[in-house]
Amino acid sequence: MLDTTLQISLVLGVALFGAIGVGLTLLGLPGIWLTIFVGAMAELIRSGTISWWTIGACVALGLLAELLEFVLSAVGASKAGGSKRAALASIVGGVIGGVLGAPFLFPIGTILGAALGAGIGASALEITKNGRTMFQSYEVGKGAAVGRLVATVVKSTLNVVIALVLVLAAAIP
Repeated sequence: MLDTTLQISLVLGVALFGAIGVGLTLLGLPGIWLTIFVGAMAELIRSGTISWWTIGACVALGLLAELLEFVLSAVGASKAGGSKRAALASIVGGVIGGVLGAPFLFPIGTILGAALGAGIGASALEITKNGRTMFQSYEVGKGAAVGRLVATVVKSTLNVVIALVLVLAAAIP
């Protein structure tokens, strides 16, 4: 009975923290790593709950998600002719925008806030570059916003996959 109760508690804990991890990812925070950390803790609490191979595969997916986030955000700004400074500003602006947008229709406000923040950040720094017109800066900002939006959706989707894999691994002994 105690072992069954522990197993159910571990599954529920992994599910709860997986959902929290997805929410944090929508805010632009490292929610994937919280999700994986809790899965690893479940395995340490009760050996055999989630195999280390499964956790390793989730770490690989997490690293892929992080890489895609940076690549997609940077690609959005650079495809529109943005500088490295604009790409960096889009990342900072995306985090700030996500936090500021969170209170409004969470998680939609967070996602849109991050995209708008990325666009505003990239545009604001791009306009300071010599020879840039307002329209060119706007285009860089638009590219950064779209890139951030796509990056957030991709990263959050991968976090949902990671959470589901860990919950199913914990639930199916």
